[in-house]
Amino acid sequence: MTQKNLPFSQAEFDRRLALTRAAMQARGLDLIFVTDPSNQAWLTAYDGWSFYVHQGVLVPLDGEPIWWGRYMDMLGGRRTCWMSDDNILGYADRFVQSTERHAMQDLASHIRAMGLDKARIGVEMENYYYSAKAHAVLTQELPNATFEDATALVNWQRLVKSDEEIGFIRKAARISEKVVQTAIDKAVPGLRKNDLVAEIFHAGITGVDDIWGDYPAIVPLTPSGLDATAAHLTWNGDPMREGEATFFELSGCYRRYHAPLCRTVYLGTPPQDMREAEKAQIEGIEAGLDAARAGNRTCDIANAFLDVLKKYGITREGRMGYPIGLSYPPDWGERTASIRAEDETILQPGMTFHFMPALWMENWGLETTETILITDNGPAEALCDMPRKLFVKD
Repeated sequence: MTQKNLPFSQAEFDRRLALTRAAMQARGLDLIFVTDPSNQAWLTAYDGWSFYVHQGVLVPLDGEPIWWGRYMDMLGGRRTCWMSDDNILGYADRFVQSTERHAMQDLASHIRAMGLDKARIGVEMENYYYSAKAHAVLTQELPNATFEDATALVNWQRLVKSDEEIGFIRKAARISEKVVQTAIDKAVPGLRKNDLVAEIFHAGITGVDDIWGDYPAIVPLTPSGLDATAAHLTWNGDPMREGEATFFELSGCYRRYHAPLCRTVYLGTPPQDMREAEKAQIEGIEAGLDAARAGNRTCDIANAFLDVLKKYGITREGRMGYPIGLSYPPDWGERTASIRAEDETILQPGMTFHFMPALWMENWGLETTETILITDNGPAEALCDMPRKLFVKD
């Protein structure tokens, strides 16, 4: 076996495993089966586009974790995971999309071989990648096991980033600056939106200097005009038009780590209500960054922003951000804490969030956002270096 190009030190993987096992012990779990691709990568470094078939990581209370998946992807596991080959397992292709057998039958055989067929097993019930059929077959195959919902158990261990991880997020931020600047520079009336997105993809994958770009967990969100009143539309073949705002919700990605960054461009002369909203948004972001201090809570960030909006007579509902870091499609968020009025997660140094106080109004949308790092002292650090304003191109 040739030397693997692991993204992190063994000490970093040991740290992650120790955090996970402490959380398992607190829950009384003997084994967890982790199917979220981001959690798999965080624990083992597995990196492949294979999450459309059944795969996952078995984490017992001692020994190396076990990566398990399709046989052809097992070979990718042996190229990317830090564990020994004996702990990277593959099932036969006859299990793939079969109506006669299911991959969970193979997984259950490995759990029995581990002597854990009567164990308390945690599974990620609220997960894109763990199907109802998979759970039904696994529980049927292991009737003497006790299954518990361990959704987000691993996710919560990822909330505070190590120095190694923060270094990757900073690299992703350099790419984010490039892709957003490319979008702003290229946006002109008459340019087809798909052609603009092609430029964005090119900038993101090319990267910056020796920082190569990976594919982001979310495709470019680039709606214009009335489409920008909605949060998550992508693009079409329509030309960009004078008299419309377009927001760009984008992120660079380096070795699966993200640093989302949003900015808005207006082609022509912006209406006065958009200019007033811009002032409120920027002032609110500054207030939120000041509130984003270690020891405060995520709700303090949200409330600081909302207090500014109230002063301007603007009403906004919904959350204003979420933790980010390592991720795979369909989302670059970590699905744990939220920046919103009712969330009281205590902020700690090393946490990274997409502070996302976008405004979607009746006739237009205005997105100005930052990836932020909670520091040891003082307000949060915005990791991207990009002017915080509405970009206007007359």
